Amino acid sequence: MNGTTSLYSIGGLSALTGVPVRTIRFYSDSGLLPPTDRTPAGYRSYDEAALTRLRTICALRELDVGLATISRVLGGALSVAEVAAVQADATELQIRVLRLRHSVLRHLARRRCTPEETLLVHDLTRLTSDERRRLVTDFITGLTATTQIAVTAAAALRTAVPDLPEDPSDAQLAAWVELAELMGDTDFRARVARATLPPAGEDALPGIDPQTAADLVRFARQAVTPAIEAQTDPHGEQAAAAVEAVVARFATALERPAGPELRAWMARQFAQGHDPLVERYWRLVWTVNDWHVVPGHLPFQPWLVAALRGRRTDDQPIR
Repeated sequence: MNGTTSLYSIGGLSALTGVPVRTIRFYSDSGLLPPTDRTPAGYRSYDEAALTRLRTICALRELDVGLATISRVLGGALSVAEVAAVQADATELQIRVLRLRHSVLRHLARRRCTPEETLLVHDLTRLTSDERRRLVTDFITGLTATTQIAVTAAAALRTAVPDLPEDPSDAQLAAWVELAELMGDTDFRARVARATLPPAGEDALPGIDPQTAADLVRFARQAVTPAIEAQTDPHGEQAAAAVEAVVARFATALERPAGPELRAWMARQFAQGHDPLVERYWRLVWTVNDWHVVPGHLPFQPWLVAALRGRRTDDQPIR
């Protein structure tokens, strides 16, 4: 040291800051931390300004700022505020990636996945948002190539498309993986086309064209949905008006008496049309999108079947 200014050796800087000697030497050799002076023997020495500069370098490195960027900050080409803004965005992205990784790991742990299942989950969760949307679009489009019923089913599916957020919860991630597996199943596509709008063909409504069949089912859904949403007992008196309206509409379209035989026949058709796996699809969509209820997509068939089978007009059970 001289008489007026404190000078530190590399070892002294290391003792004050906790930075290894070889790291300080590297910073010095790269120009980030030029020595203030050299001793007669050629050893580097550093003043208080160099000590502050080293601490600044260390602080920025702990924030994961690269050495090239640090050099520009120390040289005055970039401000700390500019660097902090960019680094904050990068850190936010890293946090999202880590949260997704954490959710994937928890999902794999809960399901006790095989190596094959692990690979599938990994691939599904790495899809970009555009790739996820394309997967859903391809699934829905694949329904439109068969019957009018399938076309109508596809239209219904487009009103509630699953959209996994960038930072999903564990439940959303698990629901998305299950949805993606369903959408990739050819058999499930056929089940959606049959179950979304039952009855699904001329055998279900003999002599009725597909559009009329779809209109009847749409009417049935609209007629009973308010009762379902109100948690009305399908066997209670309050359900009777909605059920009778549906029976009357079917009787008119089919030119059949609105009696017990028609009610029993309708119950069979709607029971066949309700697929629990398709209902599972809708509930998974609600989970992914963080929705509580999607109007128009509540499974109405089980309620209507119970109401049709529960009472006759003379209050005697249908068997």
